[in-house]
Amino acid sequence: MGNREDLLAGARKVIMERGVAKATARDIAAAAGVSLAAIGYHFGSKERLVTEALADALGNAIGDAMESLIRDGAGEQPLTSFARMWDAMPTVFADNREAMLASLENVVRIVRSPEARAQLGDQLPEVYTDLAAHLREAHPELDAVQADSIARLMFSLVQGLSLMWLLNPAAMPSGDQLAVAVRALAGS
Repeated sequence: MGNREDLLAGARKVIMERGVAKATARDIAAAAGVSLAAIGYHFGSKERLVTEALADALGNAIGDAMESLIRDGAGEQPLTSFARMWDAMPTVFADNREAMLASLENVVRIVRSPEARAQLGDQLPEVYTDLAAHLREAHPELDAVQADSIARLMFSLVQGLSLMWLLNPAAMPSGDQLAVAVRALAGS
């Protein structure tokens, strides 16, 4: 690994152990085995490093799980696959609880920082494109607009439902309840 990757891994380690607020640049550099100056060189600031480390960790873990669940639904009706995926998401959330808590802690800082908000916001089109591509592979009957719209809905749901799961897992709607809502909105 290079210094950049070491810093990302060091940041994830320190954040998971101490939380975002208590993660210092010095601690991150020590965990990564690099100089403190490397943070500025590779990321510009500790805050940018933390945002990228958490986005990578959660994006990879939750994103990969979603992609796997989408692939598992290939050949099913898209709405059936959608419902099954959301029934599986509580397990994904449980597997990533500490990273989700750290990310939630980081959200307040991101919202208050135009630079951090832009950094994360710039990544959204790629997230939508990747999810849409997986949806079209699993469900070739979807056109590009449908797949993109479903990808955006899924991303929005994962953001909201992950927060709901952290607050009260029992209050999270089932996949079937979400499917009923989608059918009702579609007038079916």
